[in-house]
Amino acid sequence: MNIFTALAAAWPSPLDDPLEARDPSALAILTDTGLRYTWTDLERATAMLANLLTGLRLQGHGGRPPVVAAHVDKSVEALLLYLATLRAGCVFLPLNPAYRQTELDYFVQDARPSVLVCRSKDVDWIVPLAAHGHVAHLFTLNDDRSGSLLSRAATQSDQHEIASRRAADLAAILYTSGTTGRSKGALLTHGNLLSNARTLLRHWDWRHDDVLVHALPIFHIHGLFVACHCALLSGTPMRWLNRFDAAPVIAQIQSTEAPRATLFMGVPTMYVRLLAEPALTPEACASMRLFISGSAPLPTAAAQAFQSRTGHTILERYGMSETGMLCSNPCRTHEGPRLAGSVGRPLPGVGLRIVDDADAPCAADVVGHVQVRGPNVFAGYLGMPDKTREAFTPDGWFRTGDVGHLDAQGYVHLSGRAKDLIISGGFNVYPAEVESHLDKLPGVLESAVIGVPHPDFGEGVIAVVVPQSRQTVRESTLIAALKDSIAGFKVPKRVFVAEDLPRNAMGKVQKNLLRQQHHNTFATP
Repeated sequence: MNIFTALAAAWPSPLDDPLEARDPSALAILTDTGLRYTWTDLERATAMLANLLTGLRLQGHGGRPPVVAAHVDKSVEALLLYLATLRAGCVFLPLNPAYRQTELDYFVQDARPSVLVCRSKDVDWIVPLAAHGHVAHLFTLNDDRSGSLLSRAATQSDQHEIASRRAADLAAILYTSGTTGRSKGALLTHGNLLSNARTLLRHWDWRHDDVLVHALPIFHIHGLFVACHCALLSGTPMRWLNRFDAAPVIAQIQSTEAPRATLFMGVPTMYVRLLAEPALTPEACASMRLFISGSAPLPTAAAQAFQSRTGHTILERYGMSETGMLCSNPCRTHEGPRLAGSVGRPLPGVGLRIVDDADAPCAADVVGHVQVRGPNVFAGYLGMPDKTREAFTPDGWFRTGDVGHLDAQGYVHLSGRAKDLIISGGFNVYPAEVESHLDKLPGVLESAVIGVPHPDFGEGVIAVVVPQSRQTVRESTLIAALKDSIAGFKVPKRVFVAEDLPRNAMGKVQKNLLRQQHHNTFATP
């Protein structure tokens, strides 16, 4: 069950009538710069890239198939690399291109990729890193279709036999993390990915005439798996933007050039920025049938404002790297309302329960821990058997780390994180990781990193630092130093200096008190 087989089989056929052949020369992807890719283009390009990978005679590690890591900017060619990796039977590892040397070095050492693809501008610092990690092959790929990867692939045959894989075989590794700050590689199988995509196709009523506006990054589950899998598996085109900017997205949504857009997936920050554009009107959204939000809680005020401005009620859903999508508000009117502040009901085939600290079921409307199970749930954490065991209950339910409750109608309402995870602009920020970098800086004794309400990003990252005795630390200096060591979305937007950190009787930092103290840091005057 190679998921690529299922994706490729869907390309020539409309979703609602598999016997009616779609023209292979029809449009599959249209970029905002006017580049057009047909289904035949996708077939030939992925075959050439897969032949390149196959010809390298890659060796896996630890009994796993070879891993192909991508630390590149978003582009159609980066998507083709992912598809070719599946086609060749390898394992794909997407990495945020904002990651810096220390971060990337950890992923390379942990995942042991046989192939690493990076941007040309990063080669100088990645070459020694790749050598240190014993990466066998290093290629470059840029968002302007340049780089050694495509040059090498251009010499390959455009015919390739898809590698056979079972549902339980590994397809991708996505890195997540916990409060320890050490990233964990979630192992996702072909069965995990395909089962989730097929469920979403049915639940969100994908049609043969749908067209997706794709403005999400493709280094995480939302943009790469949810968005791309649904479009490819349904054989419907995508209007593709390499990066999100509100005005161009609205231009794609309201364009009358065929194919007209019908679907958009975004994170809450994107919707906030769309609302800031006067061009967002009911007329601009005339061809749209569905707006979907995820990766972070959608502010109720933004949901209400969007409905008022456009006439569309955003569908909010809930998922995570280890599980794919878990819950969704209804797509069909007769199945119930889309509730602002709720992530909807569990998807078909997904088991979800709310339990107390002893794993006993909670009654309706009682807040507890969210646990799930189903064919979409990951196989475990790479090289971390103890963490994998801790993540599952004795009876096989995955502990999500989220807390929330079920209402009488079966809708899930999330209250927050059991851990201190911060979600800023749809990206996960783990305080312990940022704190570890802060505490290494000159003059810093200790630090606490928290998230507080932010009008644009949902949560803004801030830090409170305690200086070493008789040392002076400056906010601007600390922020500048962090920008050189970690991704920009993790860098605190503000750093406050304090004499000490509030602690309880056990010596644990009381971050709830810090959140209260700094709650209005980004409040509009």
